[in-house]
Amino acid sequence: MIDGHGDDIYRHAVAIKSNFSSNVYAGIDHEALFRRLAESLPRLCSYPEPEPFTLEAALAAFYGMDGGGVCFTNGATEAIYLVAQAFRGRRSAVWMPTFSEYADACRLHGHTVTGFYTSRSLPADADIVWLCNPNNPTGEVRDYALLRRLIQDNPDKLFVIDQSYEAFTLKRVFGVREAASLPNVLLIHSLTKHFAIPGLRAGYLTGNPETVGLIRRQRMPWSVNSLAIEAGMFALERRLALPLDLAAYLAQTSAFADAWRRTGMVDVWPTDTHFFLLRLRMGRAAALKEYLVEHHGILIRDASNFAGLDDAYFRLATQTPDENEALIRAASLWFENA
Repeated sequence: MIDGHGDDIYRHAVAIKSNFSSNVYAGIDHEALFRRLAESLPRLCSYPEPEPFTLEAALAAFYGMDGGGVCFTNGATEAIYLVAQAFRGRRSAVWMPTFSEYADACRLHGHTVTGFYTSRSLPADADIVWLCNPNNPTGEVRDYALLRRLIQDNPDKLFVIDQSYEAFTLKRVFGVREAASLPNVLLIHSLTKHFAIPGLRAGYLTGNPETVGLIRRQRMPWSVNSLAIEAGMFALERRLALPLDLAAYLAQTSAFADAWRRTGMVDVWPTDTHFFLLRLRMGRAAALKEYLVEHHGILIRDASNFAGLDDAYFRLATQTPDENEALIRAASLWFENA
């Protein structure tokens, strides 16, 4: 999946002015974090802790849970691969369409992988169930009561729930302490998404200490660097508060999605978060992406490589109102000539 993620700015010779391709809001003010990281640069001359125990203990204290129930990782992606490695050779079921790293990580570690599209079609023989909530790329938040019932009705299955976008929805998702009290649930979290710092790679797992301990034993020494650890401590000092007005941001997302619907050229999926999925009624998403990059310096996410989606799908993460309007205008020019 290395060749299939969004935010592939590095591939383009054209300067990108607006990036809608990754589910990160580019308008967050990072000055305080940058100052903190600059002050910590001398630490790069020394090794960090082989395992980030100090940060994990601080996270556990923040959540009021057992310290063994937290495993900090080199981004949420490392967490995904560590889970697949810890339970190598199992039968995994992935709730589709979704982030492809779940299936990729499982195949790398010898899992049998089956996709399913509704809760009613959950494979009975699955050992592990993978889902993203809010889901990438659709933006849907799975119904809390439904998930709770699935987990309780399937005590023999481990539910791995990627909540990387949990801070960007008003709908109910699992709490850390609640999930840790359930023996068959692991949660994945992303400071990368929360604080818009994808270059730092900062994520963590939470869950039952016994299960998390199995995961931690797969983590290689020094997988988390000094700057990521410092960013984690910075985030905790701010009590993991989202550095933007969520209600206002989701209102902008709703307005942005409505503007796309008014073009009459796309179908727009409903969303419970700050990004959403669209499907062109005519043309290919790859062609629209290429046009926007070459002529407007705007990057979108071609979503055709998500299992279950075709070449007309693309995904957008809401940016500033001015950037959102500029994208609509640019895409309308393409629609006129498509």
